[in-house]
Amino acid sequence: MALFGPDTLGVSLDSVARIIQMALTPVFLLTGLATLLNVFSTRLARVASRAEQAVTALEKAEPGTVDRLRDQLVHLRRRSLALDVAVILAAGAGGATCTTVLLLFVGAFGDGSIGPLLFSVFGVAIILALAAIAAYAGEMLMAGTGIRAEVVHGWRSHLHRQQDKDET
Repeated sequence: MALFGPDTLGVSLDSVARIIQMALTPVFLLTGLATLLNVFSTRLARVASRAEQAVTALEKAEPGTVDRLRDQLVHLRRRSLALDVAVILAAGAGGATCTTVLLLFVGAFGDGSIGPLLFSVFGVAIILALAAIAAYAGEMLMAGTGIRAEVVHGWRSHLHRQQDKDET
């Protein structure tokens, strides 16, 4: 006799507990993916803010700085595209993870032939999560390159100003 009445579904309490325990692993992955999505959206907001500043500066720019601001906008566009890819991949990984949990529960009540499908869907979730992290790493590299370029440009501007002072 089952704990809460007769076992009408033909599933024991122990097997239900085991299924719930197995479903926790993908749920932890889902929590990690949600954290990554939060990081990605924060970075995207920063890139959007920098792009807005660059557009505002471009409207008031002197002819000598227009090219640099346009280059900065191109760079920011590439970064935003990398973050868009990271968000899409992480969201896909989240969807595949949720599908894995659903398949675990559906498989418990079926004939148990969903093993290969379950393995495939969870594998897709892991691959998408890794690809999202790779896209984010690419964006981070682009950000570092942009920072170094700004430092070099700032230094060059300083040198040009210094040379102008020395000539006068």
